[in-house]
Amino acid sequence: MPAKEILVALFVFNEGDKLRKLLESFPHDSPYDLLFVDDGSSDGSNEFLREEGRTVIRHNRNLGIGYGIREAIEYGRQGGYRIIVIMAANGKMLPEEISRLTNPIIREGFDYVQGSRNLEGGESPNIPLFRKVTIRLFTRLVNFFTGFRGTDVTCGFRAYRLSLFDNPRFNLGQEWLNHYEMEYYIHFHVLKGKYRVTEAPVSMVYPESGKNYSKIRPIVGWWSMIRPWVFLYLHIKK
Repeated sequence: MPAKEILVALFVFNEGDKLRKLLESFPHDSPYDLLFVDDGSSDGSNEFLREEGRTVIRHNRNLGIGYGIREAIEYGRQGGYRIIVIMAANGKMLPEEISRLTNPIIREGFDYVQGSRNLEGGESPNIPLFRKVTIRLFTRLVNFFTGFRGTDVTCGFRAYRLSLFDNPRFNLGQEWLNHYEMEYYIHFHVLKGKYRVTEAPVSMVYPESGKNYSKIRPIVGWWSMIRPWVFLYLHIKK
């Protein structure tokens, strides 16, 4: 068993100085361990992390966020952790808010905590208008199909109780889940499996320039987020 019960998995793809600044904001006496999944960075991120003595899973090429989440979950399960936090390494998510996601699991018995920039106490400064509108529309669509009263289904700042994945309903090894599909596949099965789910307010800090705020590609990226709901609702996939 690890000395700490919480694993924070950070996903890296050419984050440059944003990654370096993020590392400086983590406390030295944190109640969690850090795992970095480098998805084929070519900007020296892998070398930097290893020089810093960080634990890194390295991909020689870009395999997708879903592929990395699958590896991080398996790493956490094999390592004996109880909780995993999913977090981007681009500086938009704040380390000081990790406890907002883990406390409902530890203290209240929830299985899955979804971060929300739209709850009271959350915020998303500098968010582009198009992204703000599409997030709300997509969240309403998901609520309609699942009956869940969520406020921000697209926020990638999340925490899971790792024992969730002992249930065979979560078939994470499927190749079609290698990109953004993985997060929404898990979300669907958690809701349909009647697990205890809640939201917690978090910040998503966007760059003031309004540029390079996301690596989600237009059309292709959004379809990657939508199709798990279509495939699973229509029983095309399991």
